[in-house]
Amino acid sequence: MRGKFKVAATDVGRFPPQVESEILEKVGAEIVPVRAENEDELIEGLRDADAILNVATKITRRVIESLEKCRVIVRYGIGVDTVDIKAATEKGICVANVPDFCWEEVSDTAMSLILAVTRKVVYLNNLVKQGIWDRSRARPIHRFQKMTLGLLSFGNIPRTLVKKARPFGFKRIISYDPYVPREVFEMYGVEPVDLDTLLRESDVLSIHTPLTEETYHMIGEAELRKMKPTAYLINTGRGAVIDERALYRALKEGWIAGAGLDVLEKEPPDPDNPLLKLDNVVITPHYASYTEEAYHELRVKVAENAAAALQGKLPKYVVNPEVIPKLKWLREKPSNTR
Repeated sequence: MRGKFKVAATDVGRFPPQVESEILEKVGAEIVPVRAENEDELIEGLRDADAILNVATKITRRVIESLEKCRVIVRYGIGVDTVDIKAATEKGICVANVPDFCWEEVSDTAMSLILAVTRKVVYLNNLVKQGIWDRSRARPIHRFQKMTLGLLSFGNIPRTLVKKARPFGFKRIISYDPYVPREVFEMYGVEPVDLDTLLRESDVLSIHTPLTEETYHMIGEAELRKMKPTAYLINTGRGAVIDERALYRALKEGWIAGAGLDVLEKEPPDPDNPLLKLDNVVITPHYASYTEEAYHELRVKVAENAAAALQGKLPKYVVNPEVIPKLKWLREKPSNTR
């Protein structure tokens, strides 16, 4: 290997590391693609890595415990559900992400799905292409001015969405997020509510929560049955926040009116996934984060996170700050004394 440091890239099919290579070569690092069919092959490829760039590959406890000298695991994007954070912290490995990635893009996509499903754009488009020119098939459609927009989680992306949704005239915007101070809701003119109220009173419920043990299948049969039969569910967060079997029943049996999904529990879905057969659901291929500009910025920040660690500096975006005292490679701060 030519570089002083080995940077293992686990998902080069999705992110061919051209931009990243330009940045990391300047600190003496070489990016090495790691293609693995199973966990054993992944362990073999990552064992001697100084840094890991990761997208969708599962970096499990077993993988992490096999790492011999890794300083940092950098995740492309906001979510870090592909990395065992606890295991990394115990091992003394810094985990970094890009928390300011794609706020505009995902909020744009959420708003486009809200419009598509409530105005039944895709459904009517498909009918017209089948030779059916009949707007009555779309009944009923209601004004946003009579609707309540609900937000599950109130982080940066739903806060950005609020600014875009408000001009459409929603009667009320509410949110459930027990980790956000009341003053933040007040700053955005959003009413904080409990989860039960969010489910029962939202006409459009947009999900933005990350996937954790706490949020896995957070929206299941009991929650869907609490929603209005005229309500729409939007998900641009993580697919497994919703129990898809329960969602299919809800859409098929009319517990809710429709859904707009950019994420699914299994991606890509199996061809026989019953959600694909329903007229009242719009599904897009987990593309909400994408624009050319956002992805370029993401690549730069991922590489800069890794480069910082390889230079003995703390990455800008650290997910597990409790690991910092364990980082032997972290440079000591220069003394202020003479």
